[in-house]
Amino acid sequence: MKTITSETTFRVPFFDLDPMNVVWHGNYVKYMEIARCDFFRKIKYTYDDMRKDGIMYPIAKMDFKFIKSAKFDEEITVRCSLKELEPAIIFKYEIFSGGEKIFVGNTMQIGVNIETGESMFEAPKRLKESLKEEK
Repeated sequence: MKTITSETTFRVPFFDLDPMNVVWHGNYVKYMEIARCDFFRKIKYTYDDMRKDGIMYPIAKMDFKFIKSAKFDEEITVRCSLKELEPAIIFKYEIFSGGEKIFVGNTMQIGVNIETGESMFEAPKRLKESLKEEK
């Protein structure tokens, strides 16, 4: 499978800072979620589409490496790359500030049938089609 990547850029808001005046570590999870939702929006297959297809993709695993802290009002770019689709969705994230990499992380999401709660190891047809259309 070819790697598909999207980038999301925004400024660090004041309310994301901790008492040390840097981005609180837990907010990086939120930044990854923003980028992942943007990725799905860009391929035209959103979490609402997943729900309509009867599937949800809860996070099963996350790992991070903090390289340098982001600060208030810095413009950061979150690069979200789809690494695997089946049997689980695996994303890689890189966060940059001023062109410098400050964070890397990965998430693994497992497909679950909404009605039965059973794990699904094949991606929905519409998701696969959306990825084929992405160039």
